[in-house]
Amino acid sequence: MLELFLGCAIIVVVFLVSRLKYSKFNADSLEKVNIDLRERLKNNKTTHDLLESKLHRNILGLQEVLSEEQQSIRAKELELKDKEFELLKNIAEAEKNLEEETETRKKIVSQKKSSEVRLGNIAETLAPFLDQFDFDPENCIFLGKPIDYISFEDEAVTFIEIKSGKAQLSTKQRHIRDLIKAKQVVWKEVRIK
Repeated sequence: MLELFLGCAIIVVVFLVSRLKYSKFNADSLEKVNIDLRERLKNNKTTHDLLESKLHRNILGLQEVLSEEQQSIRAKELELKDKEFELLKNIAEAEKNLEEETETRKKIVSQKKSSEVRLGNIAETLAPFLDQFDFDPENCIFLGKPIDYISFEDEAVTFIEIKSGKAQLSTKQRHIRDLIKAKQVVWKEVRIK
């Protein structure tokens, strides 16, 4: 900015000097112009110095604010890294707990099913001796699989399947039941020689 002003001042001086050649300025008026130009130059330099000082203070202030923001960002980054570490640690712990809980539940379900199967086998074996069994135990033959009993009474041959709790018929047992209901029961005599 100072260079621009000085350039302008030189142009003005050159212009004034060239005009002096063609006009009849006297030394007094030239001295007045020179003093006026010096005064202007001095005022402009003072203004320029003030503006430069103000600009320098603004730059220092902005650098300070930038430095504070950078420190704040670094602190937040550290805080976020700590939180991320804690969250990852918690996730790993939760996954481990979930895995352990899943294994525990699988064992419990397996034990429960095993107990139900054993209870079912006991119920099948003892069924002819219970009050709910409507057939004469002497006329019943235990097969176990795929059907538990066949009762050979005088009026009918009955296929009996014993279930306890919420147990359901297997696919094979349902198929046998459907064949019997559709009267697809056949007598076959095989003679061996």
